[in-house]
Amino acid sequence: MNKAAFFAPLIRGAIIAKTGAPWIVAVSQTASGQKAGLRIDAGEAASPDEKTLADIFTKAFSSEKKIPAQISVKSGGEEYCFLSAPDFAGIEKIRQGAQGVSIAAQAEGWDIKDERPGRADVVKNRITLVTGGAQGFGEELTRGLIASGAIVFIADLNLAGAEKLAQTLNAEYKKTVAFPAGVNVSDEASVKAMIENIALTAGGLDLCVSNAGVLRAASILEQDIESFKFVTEVNYTAFAVVSKHCALLMKSQHAAAPAWTTDIIQINSKSGLDGSNKNGSYAGSKFGGIGLVQSFAKELVEYGIKVNAICPGNFFDGPLWSDPVKGLFVQYLNTGKVPGAKTVAEVKAFYEAKVPMNRGCTGPDVLRAALYLVEQVYETGQALPVTGGQVMLS
Repeated sequence: MNKAAFFAPLIRGAIIAKTGAPWIVAVSQTASGQKAGLRIDAGEAASPDEKTLADIFTKAFSSEKKIPAQISVKSGGEEYCFLSAPDFAGIEKIRQGAQGVSIAAQAEGWDIKDERPGRADVVKNRITLVTGGAQGFGEELTRGLIASGAIVFIADLNLAGAEKLAQTLNAEYKKTVAFPAGVNVSDEASVKAMIENIALTAGGLDLCVSNAGVLRAASILEQDIESFKFVTEVNYTAFAVVSKHCALLMKSQHAAAPAWTTDIIQINSKSGLDGSNKNGSYAGSKFGGIGLVQSFAKELVEYGIKVNAICPGNFFDGPLWSDPVKGLFVQYLNTGKVPGAKTVAEVKAFYEAKVPMNRGCTGPDVLRAALYLVEQVYETGQALPVTGGQVMLS
């Protein structure tokens, strides 16, 4: 790993431990020798361990009355420079200061405020990753999290879509609230590179929403096994890959901030709680995902990482169901899956009637569940149904 990316979450953890609040630590583009508010000697070891460095960084911040805006770390004959601020607006002000714009924080540092978040601020300024975040359900979650105060890395195979959405949101909020992150969640090297970039850009990670997924419905008697493997690779294996590298970053942060909790939330499905007729590859991958959630929860709790799943009901208004050409409503009408149905509206009404609350799941429904799981620090390894009563835990 890039050594600056190794240091960043430990520095961020030390600041979180001192302030009790999320923080931004960004690698400085300024050449070494900048006017740092705090200089830390990390020793000469070529590969210092996390615990040793966490202790060094925590001690370095212990006597600071303010959080330095500029920090340098000397290690192995090299100097690594970082910027620090409570949000990205602060980072941008420091960068302007480096270009000759006067800023008090650049010389004096940031005040430490005792701001305990209320329920409405549970994700405020938290560094968040949403996979599959550029469109559909993922876009709704991205927008909802940002509206709740989170800073979101929009991770998607569709990089152009992620870039467009990030640009739109940053313009809408008139500040930096989103970053695009091109990634193939099935490719470990791609995921690893994305996580390293998050460390260099923001210093760490507080919340991962693993939303990327695919569906290829078919009878097991007819489905080609390559399609079955593809669904399993994206919905099951990729969740493990994303969890691994997010957890490694969160673990580093935890070394210096042991009281700070972080979250991995898998967007699963009601099909992960109840089998799905002629959709076994999808349901099987989602059942497996809950097994991973429970297993990762037991393992990662040691590092303050909570791992939970949200199991939404059918997102009837999304393209999977409502696309006028390829949507499931159209497919089910054409194949006669709903007896007597003559229109798409009748097919939709048939499926809505299966839900006690008589409607499909929406982005806000899932967002509320995610905020609950972040706020609830005494909950891990759970699969939370958000199905309007269609699937109930027993």
